[in-house]
Amino acid sequence: MNNRRDFLKASLVVSAGLAATGLMPGSARAATIPEGIIYTKENPGRWAGKEGSHSPVITVEGNKLTVETKHEMTEHHYIVKHTVISGDGQVLDENTFYPTDEKAISTFEIEGTHSMLYVTSFCDIHDLWLAEVKL
Repeated sequence: MNNRRDFLKASLVVSAGLAATGLMPGSARAATIPEGIIYTKENPGRWAGKEGSHSPVITVEGNKLTVETKHEMTEHHYIVKHTVISGDGQVLDENTFYPTDEKAISTFEIEGTHSMLYVTSFCDIHDLWLAEVKL
């Protein structure tokens, strides 16, 4: 891949595809996901010990979804993006961050009815982290 943007796009496509096929970590079919692609609080893989600062924390109030990744934001280590994906694999919204941002907090207005949402948090060093929320 040529750059970080291409990698992020590819990561989102993989996440959306996994969500749509029921292969998300923690699901019965998750054993088919190659290790080292998606990390979760429950399955941090090689990043064990990083869960608290990399797993997205999700708060839902009505149709408002707030996502926070409790991570430092420095020039060389920061959260690049939050993405919200529907249970059927559709990317609903995303928010890109910059090293100069104080915190990695996103607020999304979710339209439509969803029973499950997946949220990703991408760190420039520690890869793609995923959390799910049942609505």
